[in-house]
Amino acid sequence: MQLVIIGNGITGVSCAITARRLRPDAHITLVSDESPYHISRPALMYAYLGHLRAQDLKPYADWFWAENALELVHATAMRIAPAQRQVELSTGAVLSYDKLVVAAGSVSRFAAWPGQDLEGVQGLYSLPDLERMHRNTHGVQQAVVVGGGLIGIELAEMLHSRGVSVTMLVRDEHYWGSVLPPQEAALVQGQLDAHHIRVQYSTELTGILGDTQGRVRAVVASDEQEIPCQWVGLATGVTPNLALAQASGLETDRGILVDRYLQTSQPHIYAAGDCAQHREPVANEVAIEQLWYTGRNQGETIAHTVCGEPKPYQRGPWFNSAKFFQLEYQTYGRVPARALPTQEHSFCWQHPAGTALLRINFRADSTLAVTGMNALGLRQRHDTWDQWLRAATPVTEVLAALGAANFDPEFFRQHEPAIVQEFNRQFPQYPVALRRRKGLFSFM
Repeated sequence: MQLVIIGNGITGVSCAITARRLRPDAHITLVSDESPYHISRPALMYAYLGHLRAQDLKPYADWFWAENALELVHATAMRIAPAQRQVELSTGAVLSYDKLVVAAGSVSRFAAWPGQDLEGVQGLYSLPDLERMHRNTHGVQQAVVVGGGLIGIELAEMLHSRGVSVTMLVRDEHYWGSVLPPQEAALVQGQLDAHHIRVQYSTELTGILGDTQGRVRAVVASDEQEIPCQWVGLATGVTPNLALAQASGLETDRGILVDRYLQTSQPHIYAAGDCAQHREPVANEVAIEQLWYTGRNQGETIAHTVCGEPKPYQRGPWFNSAKFFQLEYQTYGRVPARALPTQEHSFCWQHPAGTALLRINFRADSTLAVTGMNALGLRQRHDTWDQWLRAATPVTEVLAALGAANFDPEFFRQHEPAIVQEFNRQFPQYPVALRRRKGLFSFM
């Protein structure tokens, strides 16, 4: 079998490694124009901060690919010829395939602002973006970051580490308003304040001004304020990379349209990861999933299908994690940023010092089944919460056994008694007794 994979991100590499395990005789080729080797995209920030060396961005040693008979091609895939089962590359080479996987990822999403092509204006998604940021932030004193999501706060932390004064423009009323409820956002704001990051909420970018050398000198905000800066980070999200699909006649919408087996509109061609869009997403699931773990799962799923073991994609409970400066964040299941459906309750505990928070959403009917969780400043075990959500475990049972989900080191302060006490205060109709605590102190 000739398997060609376009993209060497987590989706493409997961597909290749799984396919190699399932089909030792397959000829597997990975094509990428970003870098010759697979890199860990979530680690880009840590390379800039100096916590990792450039070579540490590669999860696999260089010998790994030849050892596993995975051929790497550093080129751009220009066009697919489905009738001939061929892919044309920017080098002039043509690759033949029996099965083709398009895992082309995303591209930064900009809004066609005046001046966005000036030197010193960029997004952060790829390794070339990181290299540009290294060059263009040298000697910078003032920077503006546009956007208040995960990439926005990463850019703020990266710049802060170099002593750069940072202003963030955020169109929401509070940080990451489309995802975080106000209480969670307030904890993140505390981190921004502690690190002297200036944030202007309900404010958008309207234009970018340049100097006589073609480099950014200021931005103009929606309140007509002109903010001086020598670098601008556009953290306004990403969009599926559709260039190859559209040049090749694959059916697209916002992403490359795929069925439950992740097959595109053309036979023998599949799409997965950031660039794929599910034609019929499962209830309460999004059509385009742009997370590391969903990309990994989709890559593994396709590998089974192309190797003769058809397997529909099933995401399972949603989860994500991040770090806002010193504040760790995890989310599982469904936790709306705004008002809950009338059939659900939301319990929220917050440490008096504002250093930790736990929110648990649960059904208001007789099942009391947990539907989602946010944790900030607390480390929770993924497998425990995944099991509770899959089993629709009643919130009373979850809280009684909350110590089982505690992933903090053994001698960290334990908050389970305070959390259960607060739940009993907010919901006295559902009394809970903590029956399991974590670590040494559970025996004292």
